[in-house]
Amino acid sequence: MKKALKEIATGFNSLVTGLRITMGQFFKPSVTVQYPHETLPFPARFRGHIELVRDAETGKAICFACKLCERACPSDCIVVEGAKLDGAKKKSVTEYKLDFTKCSLCGSCVEACRDGAIRYSRDYNLAGLNKEEYIMDLFARLQAEAQAAGVPPAQTEAIPHAASESISGAHSAPLQGAEPVKKDAP
Repeated sequence: MKKALKEIATGFNSLVTGLRITMGQFFKPSVTVQYPHETLPFPARFRGHIELVRDAETGKAICFACKLCERACPSDCIVVEGAKLDGAKKKSVTEYKLDFTKCSLCGSCVEACRDGAIRYSRDYNLAGLNKEEYIMDLFARLQAEAQAAGVPPAQTEAIPHAASESISGAHSAPLQGAEPVKKDAP
């Protein structure tokens, strides 16, 4: 009988403790985020897919197709092509493709880039129905962002007209979903 009363007292104590915690949480403000309209702040070390960095002065990609990122990638998911433009000291990138279906987000490419020409993007909600949507032409995306930002076309043009005909036209048109994700949250 003493053991049964002790179990009832312990159970009642557990019930009171649970109700106290529940009531304490009930009166605290809600932490629910209305997702499409609000987002939580990203951690500083968030790793989205890689993206090219644009030079603030010229509007062109900083990348000069040294291919260090391509060689450093253990998944072999980066293809970089470049051409030397008339009057330029270095090559300019003409094609930068990322096969995100193979990418493991290891960061070897970002670490290998000695000029800081690539970085992690802040894109997080990538959804698609087929594999081709994840094969991204980052150079075309950078050009589309530059044009959307109002950089004059003369500054964003990195491929001479004669060379653009010899290279496949896949990089000249932005991919579906290439626009930056718009967020309403601060």
